[in-house]
Amino acid sequence: MNRSALRAALLLIAAGEHPEGATTAELAAETGIPRPTAFRLLLSLAHTGLLVREGGEFSLGWRTARLGRLADPYRGLLPRIQAILDRLAADVGESVEYTVFTGPGAQETIAQSSGVRLLAPSQQYVGRSFPLHASATGKLLLSELDDDGARALLPERLEAFTASTITDPDALLAELGAARSRRFVTLDNELEQGLFVIAVPVRDEAGEAFAGLAVSGLDQRMKAAGVDSYVERLRAAAGEIAGIVAGR
Repeated sequence: MNRSALRAALLLIAAGEHPEGATTAELAAETGIPRPTAFRLLLSLAHTGLLVREGGEFSLGWRTARLGRLADPYRGLLPRIQAILDRLAADVGESVEYTVFTGPGAQETIAQSSGVRLLAPSQQYVGRSFPLHASATGKLLLSELDDDGARALLPERLEAFTASTITDPDALLAELGAARSRRFVTLDNELEQGLFVIAVPVRDEAGEAFAGLAVSGLDQRMKAAGVDSYVERLRAAAGEIAGIVAGR
């Protein structure tokens, strides 16, 4: 390995932990790099646009942001995951969405397959942001935490999107407790009228949920088909996806 390149990378990573900026002394101490060496490397990184220097502090630059947008951690995996979604959507006749949990209270839908129904939700979920308390995968993410952890991620006021949106934090926590027991969540007319969603977690080999897999459609039709039939198929597909991500 090239020692200078490694040190520069360590400084870049450390700077990313300080959105408001950090001094040379702080970054040198965190990385264990001598201060004079750290300063020269930080100046070089700033010269390339990977860092920005404002006064005596360094923070991530525009070129780092551009590289982040270009990065695709799912390259190679996404086509295989998409094939599972397409097969599941064809099987259940409803739309299927795959959402990854990107951090505490953060989620991103990265793949979707539309159902074959003429009467079906026409939403495009990929790339959109949905509230934790009024989305199936959001509630799934919250249900992985204890009550204190879930409450800490909720805003002071839970916005009502329909008359069925759960806006009482205690009522939401009670539903999350039930979801933990049954190991799936439902969203019943809480984001849009007529929209029903069922979601299950996708877990790694340690049992940690890193994503959610959901089926969405018209409420009357999905309820008539029976929630359990969807859950069984969702869990089978979630297991396949977990195997792909784990490299099995």
